Amino acid sequence: MSESGEKSFAPTQKRRRDAARKGDVLRSRELGTAVAILVGAAWLKFQGPVLLAGMEDVARIGFSWDRAALEDFSAARIVLPILQAVLLPIVTLAGAVMVATVASQIAFSDGRFNGSNIMPKGSRMNPLSGLKRMFGPTGWIEMAKGIAKVLLLGSIAYFWVEPQLGMLSGLARGALVEQLAFAWETILSLLFALAGGLVLIALIDLPVQAIRRLNRLKMSHQEMRDEHKEAEGSPEKKAAQRQRQRELAMGSVHAAMREAQFVITNPSHFSVALVYDPAKASAPLVLAKGQGEKALAIRELAAEFGVPTLSYPALARSIYFTTRERQVIREELYAAVASVLAFVLSLKRGEKPRAPMIHVPIDLRFDADGRPDPLTGT
Repeated sequence: MSESGEKSFAPTQKRRRDAARKGDVLRSRELGTAVAILVGAAWLKFQGPVLLAGMEDVARIGFSWDRAALEDFSAARIVLPILQAVLLPIVTLAGAVMVATVASQIAFSDGRFNGSNIMPKGSRMNPLSGLKRMFGPTGWIEMAKGIAKVLLLGSIAYFWVEPQLGMLSGLARGALVEQLAFAWETILSLLFALAGGLVLIALIDLPVQAIRRLNRLKMSHQEMRDEHKEAEGSPEKKAAQRQRQRELAMGSVHAAMREAQFVITNPSHFSVALVYDPAKASAPLVLAKGQGEKALAIRELAAEFGVPTLSYPALARSIYFTTRERQVIREELYAAVASVLAFVLSLKRGEKPRAPMIHVPIDLRFDADGRPDPLTGT
């Protein structure tokens, strides 16, 4: 058995939720980098011609002027067309990259934005904490990841460049338009190749981060017990609550039990206290009925007042679900209750009769939840 301080238990859902609210969620910087590069490359692939056309307009505006432009120079007349041609594509690119990066992180953080992550924290500005992260296990892991990342991306770049060397060396001999088109396609293919490498790194890093977070959130036996107490309430508190419920229940049935002639029980879940007084009603009357704590209170008061208590589960449930307090029982139950009443009166006369066998009509049989249950017996 593990020691109470050893964190060997998987975190509960509550611990995961509490950690997420504090900003401790599953995060992977490698995933964010991969998504940013991949989205950026895709944007350049499909929207790059728009950006190039804008840059062409910028070049034309910047290198074209006449005598009137020199005599009546206006910076706004030059800058505004440049901004209109270039700024919108660049803002669109930046926005797409930012949205994709944030979405990739939120997707693994329970779908929530954790504002606490951007709040200043003293631990982040503490030099000792920084040194501990740099030279501790986390620092070594990050360094190993960095080296592996450089080796992988360097290998991808090498194997990408090697077959392109011949074409790159002859690029200067071609026409300018062909050179620019080839350079553009070459840069895009390199970006997609590097993005593929970053995606591979992210696929490795994501489960590693999940395992590290799981180990951070593991709980000790004492933490499990404390959380259970917090969720369910301490045994002392629950016992005190049950005692208060019982006292309230006993107070509500105390007067009724002084009149009761007998009690029929389930035997533990339901209790029904009855009396038969022809001067008050033509049939047995339900003085009190209860379930749970109230049923227990009825039985305890019955023992205190010397009221006979008999266990007839099907009859107790039938009376409980078909009759209200201070109401006579159903006519279909007259025979069954009359047998019980006769038995109780015999006991009071000092006789020792055998407990009667009673029959509850099929359509008046219920289970503990009040659903019709024709299979229940007496």
